[in-house]
Amino acid sequence: MFARGSGEPAWLLATPVLVRPAKRAGYAEARALPPSNELKQPWTANQFEIAAAIQASGGESRNNLNFHRILDPQQEQAIERALGSELCFFERATEGPLKLGPPRDLKFDWSDEADGSQRLRYRIGIGSRASADLLRGHGLWYFDHDSHELGRLSASLAALQSVRKLPPLPPEQASVLTEQLRQHNPLALPAPQFRPPPTRLLIAPRGVLVLRKFSWTRWLAGRHVVGDIAVGNLLFDYGGVRLNPRFTPRERRFEHGVLTEIERDQNAEQALLQRLGDAHWQAAPAYQLYPHPISGNDFIAWTNNNIAPFKEMPRLLEQLRDYGFIIEFDKSYPHHRNLAGDQWFADVSESGSQWFDLSLGVEVEGERMDLLPILRSIVADPAFPRRPAKTEKAAAVWTIELDDERKLMLPLARLRALVDPLWEWLEQADKGLQLRRSQVHVLATIESAARLPWQGGEKLRRTLAQLQGGPTRVQAPKGFKTVLRPYQLDGLAWLNHLADADLGGVLADDMGLGKTVQVLAHLLDRKLRKQLDQPALVVAPTSLVGNWKAEAERFAPQLKVLVIHGADRAARFALIERHDLIITTYPLLQRDRELLLAHAFSLLILDEAQAIKNARSQAAAVVRELNASRRLGMTGTPLENHLGELWAQFDAVEPGLLGDERQFTRLFRTPIEKHQDADKQRRLNARIAPLMLRRRKQDVLTDLPAKTEIIRTIEIEGGQRELYETLRLAQHQRVQQAITERGLAQSGIIVLDALLKLRQCCCDPRLIKLEHAKKVAETAKLDGLLELLDGLLAEDRRVLLFSQFAEMLGLISSALSAAKIPHQQLTGSTPSSQRSGLVATFQQGKVPVFLISLKAGGVGLNLTAADTVIHYDPWWNPAVEAQATDRAHRIGQDKAVFVYKLICAGTVEEKIQALQARKSELARAVLEGGGASTSAKFNASDLAELFAPL
Repeated sequence: MFARGSGEPAWLLATPVLVRPAKRAGYAEARALPPSNELKQPWTANQFEIAAAIQASGGESRNNLNFHRILDPQQEQAIERALGSELCFFERATEGPLKLGPPRDLKFDWSDEADGSQRLRYRIGIGSRASADLLRGHGLWYFDHDSHELGRLSASLAALQSVRKLPPLPPEQASVLTEQLRQHNPLALPAPQFRPPPTRLLIAPRGVLVLRKFSWTRWLAGRHVVGDIAVGNLLFDYGGVRLNPRFTPRERRFEHGVLTEIERDQNAEQALLQRLGDAHWQAAPAYQLYPHPISGNDFIAWTNNNIAPFKEMPRLLEQLRDYGFIIEFDKSYPHHRNLAGDQWFADVSESGSQWFDLSLGVEVEGERMDLLPILRSIVADPAFPRRPAKTEKAAAVWTIELDDERKLMLPLARLRALVDPLWEWLEQADKGLQLRRSQVHVLATIESAARLPWQGGEKLRRTLAQLQGGPTRVQAPKGFKTVLRPYQLDGLAWLNHLADADLGGVLADDMGLGKTVQVLAHLLDRKLRKQLDQPALVVAPTSLVGNWKAEAERFAPQLKVLVIHGADRAARFALIERHDLIITTYPLLQRDRELLLAHAFSLLILDEAQAIKNARSQAAAVVRELNASRRLGMTGTPLENHLGELWAQFDAVEPGLLGDERQFTRLFRTPIEKHQDADKQRRLNARIAPLMLRRRKQDVLTDLPAKTEIIRTIEIEGGQRELYETLRLAQHQRVQQAITERGLAQSGIIVLDALLKLRQCCCDPRLIKLEHAKKVAETAKLDGLLELLDGLLAEDRRVLLFSQFAEMLGLISSALSAAKIPHQQLTGSTPSSQRSGLVATFQQGKVPVFLISLKAGGVGLNLTAADTVIHYDPWWNPAVEAQATDRAHRIGQDKAVFVYKLICAGTVEEKIQALQARKSELARAVLEGGGASTSAKFNASDLAELFAPL
């Protein structure tokens, strides 16, 4: 065998081995020679002499054999004897013995270098073949692979080495050397080729980046991590001539017999390097790719402080192409076929009466490919541009890796138009794309914006046509016994519009705008059109049962009304099918569940729908079970505290519209309430807008008298002030300890109880059940109230006074009685049979002051005889206070209404005012499309402010 050296001919090596013929043909693989006493046949004298001569030089181990370099003439003679005796084999010996070849000459030729210079190279004189290796022993040898011959060369090693050390011959020196060789040429070297003077070129360079795959190993968290990255080799292209970045003023190239000299433009090359950096490519530092070899013109792309993965390459390379770079790929680079979607499709199938499934796909190379996984990956990719950049081209594409070899390139603008209206649904785990019938407008958006017509769903097309047409102008149904205002006719049209589209919704008009009247008109209209094939069911607070019955009899006497309420109600369930309108209450839902579930209703009406804002309540659970073709919520305050209440109400009237509660919290509530996400706010508003109608009094009742709010500040002094400070300090310490032990989220009850005590102290120390509170004589707010009432009653005002605390109303009642001020009182303990009588007494002007607990009389009462409302103590929720105020400030009111809020200065009551403003802002953002800029929940800074000292 032979061993190669660096830049030198390979050494001729030999060793004695044992070779046996193979069983079938040829020879078996050579093995190390065993000791002579183990040989089956003794050595011949010829074999012994050859082996001894070869082993005269030192050995070196190769392939488990001890080889010897052929260094002297005796060893070379031994090789020739072995060749002549057919005892010489090449390497493993399986190809049979070598033959002794004839002596040959070592010839020299000039070869062209890339820069036009010429280099003297040798070849073995075996015709035009180049299958022989040059070997060195004591002299020079050759090995011809084709003929299986080993022979001597006539040239000396010294002559060969002198030629090999010659540098390349510059073109200008060719004629000089030719003349010298004519005069002295002992090695018979050929003359070099003549080169004409070079052609000089002045060409602007272009950047070239040749991409290859680079596998590297690094330590990460104590483990070896092997990764593949893209490395780009930078070249500069001068008219087809590629130069590396190492700058030399001139470069020569010899191609097709023409010598060209290129003047390099250093400024242009620097500009291209700058462009490369602008496109996020940086020179690869050697340590980064250690221990692998790297050249000085290798570059790596970076995104977000990390080496860019292969999937980012199309985008990054597109930027370089925009800069004029030529992009090429080494064979090691993981090539992808870039595919385009030939045809897009959208298929709709209706699953149940209120749902439809949407399938989206694209045809690629004749294969229909599901787009849903691709769209979900886009939604999960923060790099996807949801809004077009100013520099985005019309033909911009988004690239999706389908597998190791294929990439799907889809038009970015069209893809964005498809993803945007479906964003929240695509975020909802890995289910299919299922939407409510009420969201059919999404299909219209996809069809127009993404240019994607949909197939199937004929009923949906009719629903879409109805929704796109919008409500049509209507008149009050024949026989309706009151004149509807213009905005109420609009409400009737909207209700009819939802019914025609077989959809539910929420009528969220302000208190006092006549929601009940609008719904009664709608029911009568349905009956007259013979579309009330089953009765409608109203679920209302107990306090409103009488109001529903009275208004139905008054305004729509053609409707047959059945009230299911009272101890004798069981017998009335058998009469349901004979009536048009059934009225029951939220407290009775659970008790009458089985009886109600036995019936079907054409429409379920949830009056004061905020009653089921707790989706886990028993009433809310029964509401979801009721068998109703459609559902309608009625509320003036669909959002009081947080967005979860809005979800609960919409989930009752259009289940699934906003996803389940967990999805809604993740997609909308948390981003809006905690992070003030304006885009999520916009999307939530857009989703509920078709199914919610909300008008404000100031917008539609231009003839409604003015409402003036007055904050009346009261200073607490003396013993009451000392009591407040004592309570504040003790309760603050108690709250801080609870938060330290269990955290703010788990300390809510303790926080609210502590704040309750402070609020009670502001109202009247007698509400505090502590011994030292009994010793406090001062009641600043009650004194202020009596003073205020003296002035109001002197002006013949009619007053509604609200308080959260029924006990406080009792104390006020005692004070009014002592002052001989006529009044009456309504609390949660007032029998329902007496409520209408109390309302009538006040409306008839028989008493000037009506004391009402906030929870018992805050909704459902019509008290337009009042022109003054007093809120004795502030409540956290501004919507609840607004509801109470609207008992007076509503349709039928012909007097200006004054609203007084009694606030103790510097106390927790003032802090509550700030929290009220925060909750109002959240409600406005959702119901009116405004922006929520603050959170609606307590935090640590809120608590510090609430417990601040006087």
